[in-house]
Amino acid sequence: MNFLQILNQVEEQEPEIFDRLDSRRKVIGNFVNFGKKLTLISLPFAISGMFQKAYGQNPGPAVLDVFNFALTLEYLEYRFYQQGVNASGLIPTGAPLTAITSIRDNELSHVNFLKTTITQLGGTPVPEPTFDFTGGNGTGNGPFSAVFSDYATFLAVAQVFEDTGVRAYKGQAGNLIGTNDLLEAALNIHSVEARHASHIRQMRKFNNFGDVKPWITGNDPGVGAANALVQASYNGEDNTVQATVNIVNIGGQSISFNAASESFDEPLSKTEVLAIVDPFIV
Repeated sequence: MNFLQILNQVEEQEPEIFDRLDSRRKVIGNFVNFGKKLTLISLPFAISGMFQKAYGQNPGPAVLDVFNFALTLEYLEYRFYQQGVNASGLIPTGAPLTAITSIRDNELSHVNFLKTTITQLGGTPVPEPTFDFTGGNGTGNGPFSAVFSDYATFLAVAQVFEDTGVRAYKGQAGNLIGTNDLLEAALNIHSVEARHASHIRQMRKFNNFGDVKPWITGNDPGVGAANALVQASYNGEDNTVQATVNIVNIGGQSISFNAASESFDEPLSKTEVLAIVDPFIV
């Protein structure tokens, strides 16, 4: 176990964690000073105590279920981008490859953070599934069979994964109300996923792979011929009623349906998300 690596992963997602303790230097110093007394078995309990001091809460099974659900999605995204980066000639060198590599590294950071947090809060991280990114349920010959040989297809699938992830995190936020810092950590990841989604959409627009904006308009997937295949990821995004008020032309302002629908990301339930990603899991 690399304790410093764990601290780095935690601090990346929760920059203020050491403000809740003493200081990074003191935390590390305490572990160094007592290192000879800590066995490999006792170290996880010491780290768990650190989390309890920082967060002051014991999450129940429902909270751990949310984090394991998020972990499954992060596994999917990380492996997708990893295979994309490793696919020879798929992603143009320069800014595109740099961007996708950065997104891949973000997803790996999310995976490691979630696994560490789940473990230190007393849970067991779900094992990583085997994925079929063609959407063929393990046949390797699904509707996106060209995902790692055609750049346009790769970015279209990336957009769907990111858009779905943003809605998935929003759908689970309510289940974390009352957990304070755990909710904040999940929303921090949510904001990163939203930036990923925006950037992928801009990459598609730049390459003329679709007439898309950095955000979702109505319930249009914006992937052309593949729209019907991924429609479930966008169902409900045409909602224009917020807090029981229809915001189209609200207050006499000229607010179009498109603008109103673009203003909010609508949540997806766990059941809806798992149905969406099911074709990509063996």
